[in-house]
Amino acid sequence: MTLDVVFAERLSQQRDRLIELLDRFSQAKVLVVGDLTLDEFLTGQVERISREAPVLILRHENTRQVPGGGANAVYNLATLGAQVKVVGLVGKDDQGIALRGIFDRAGVDTTGILLDPNRPTVTKTRISGHARQSVTQQVVRVDRKSDELPDPELREQLAEYIRAHISTVDAVVCSDYGDGVFTPPVIAAALQHSRVIVDTQKQLPRYAGATIFTPNLPEAELAVGYKINNPQLLQQAGNDLLSLTQAKQMLITRGDEGMSLFDRTGKSEHIPPFNRTDVFDVTGAGDTVAAALTIALAVGASYWEAAVLGNLAASIVVRQFGTATTAIDEMKLALGKLLGEQ
Repeated sequence: MTLDVVFAERLSQQRDRLIELLDRFSQAKVLVVGDLTLDEFLTGQVERISREAPVLILRHENTRQVPGGGANAVYNLATLGAQVKVVGLVGKDDQGIALRGIFDRAGVDTTGILLDPNRPTVTKTRISGHARQSVTQQVVRVDRKSDELPDPELREQLAEYIRAHISTVDAVVCSDYGDGVFTPPVIAAALQHSRVIVDTQKQLPRYAGATIFTPNLPEAELAVGYKINNPQLLQQAGNDLLSLTQAKQMLITRGDEGMSLFDRTGKSEHIPPFNRTDVFDVTGAGDTVAAALTIALAVGASYWEAAVLGNLAASIVVRQFGTATTAIDEMKLALGKLLGEQ
């Protein structure tokens, strides 16, 4: 796509610096506190209508399991080369075993994942079917989760692990999907670090004093209580969110409008979208933004540089269906294409 001339010139001037930061991604040490989810995709071919009920009978073909929710943030950080420790909960079930296995294979330190015997691993199972020579489409989704909070002892164990390891990492990510991990003692422990990146769907003030928040537009509107539908309201929302959270920076991701970065001096910077046309699925793109942004900050990037790299990473994963990740080589290639080098 064609970038704004002024922004394209700035990006070109910063090319070597951005490449240098990407080359240092493997040096970053990150602790992720997250609501861990397993996304399952079951597919099959439609054979016939059941005699038992007016429903399709699918002959199972394959099952794919990938990290979702806060687990997707963990996996994005690992695929981008960071040294990652994860803190969270899984149930005493096959889904919890599968999630640990995915992390282990990605080189993630899973000693901070605790077993919750009273609640299942949060699992979202999407069942899709197709007829011969037809497109596969989702038929139904089955969610497994508990609305109960983890036992107080588990909450304290999570907080204790965070306190014990917080000095060993360059940054802490809080990936909050509302599934029970983020109780007051856990949040308080995470906020002890000097560089905390928060990605939460609601109740931003619980993380007051964090370094930077990364809400998307609907989440920002929910937090400020009004629609953000013009530049003036966008600036007002950035200022209001900073006041609400006492954060150093606020990054509002705005889909096909790019993203906007605000600081406490009233300054704002707008980063255009790097991919408007090849967008197939935005699922998990926010996790990718948070991951690339976090690593960049951990290796010395400015907030603008980190936001640009977060935007770049997201522009790649939205080209794929389902939760997806990217890697350093892909990001370098995408940056080169943006600058017209290929």
